Amino acid sequence: MTTPADVPNERDPELPGRLLAAERDALIPLLRGRAEEDFALPVAACPGWTVRDVLAHCSAALMRVVENRFEPGVFSPESNDRDIAERAEWDTPRVVDELERGMTEAGPVIAKAGGALDKIALGEWVHAGDVREALGEPGAYAGAGLPHALTLLAHVTREAGRPPVHADLDDLDEPLRLGDLDGGRTPARYIGDAATLVRLCAGRPLPASGPSYELAGAEKDELNVFG
Repeated sequence: MTTPADVPNERDPELPGRLLAAERDALIPLLRGRAEEDFALPVAACPGWTVRDVLAHCSAALMRVVENRFEPGVFSPESNDRDIAERAEWDTPRVVDELERGMTEAGPVIAKAGGALDKIALGEWVHAGDVREALGEPGAYAGAGLPHALTLLAHVTREAGRPPVHADLDDLDEPLRLGDLDGGRTPARYIGDAATLVRLCAGRPLPASGPSYELAGAEKDELNVFG
């Protein structure tokens, strides 16, 4: 698997949709095959939320994109809790159906938004990793969508003005450059696997027995694009 060392400055409007479609094709069949009790498992990355809560949040967020519903305070903790509560009486297959629809239909809308909604697609992919980890499934913050996610992460971190990072990834052939490369700051150096880099950039907890990594020239909290 490869990812370009230098991600083009030009935004690829179709990239968020490709990422969502790749994750949809992997995640939805996995969810449909799980027992009902699995959806009540806690999600470590989202304290207080179950797997079902995360899926309800994700489906609601994508449907807001599809239906262009962005009232004041949208995506605040209070707004997220309301979205989850609105789906509390739904059966689980209905939540999964809505998620599948959102992951299918949101891509073209995000493409036309000029970059303003790109981070939502990345966040949805990260939440899929949260769910995989809670379910004990392999491939959390990795899988088939990883090359798309890393390319989108490079754009998002650049737009967010995060510190520049030169990432030498164990599981990819070429390095990845993240953050504001033109801000004059000497790039930090990351050495490790791609999934751990995603965890750092998404503010996700690191597994106690997870792979080791090196980060020099930046604090890990500086990398979090969702903080």
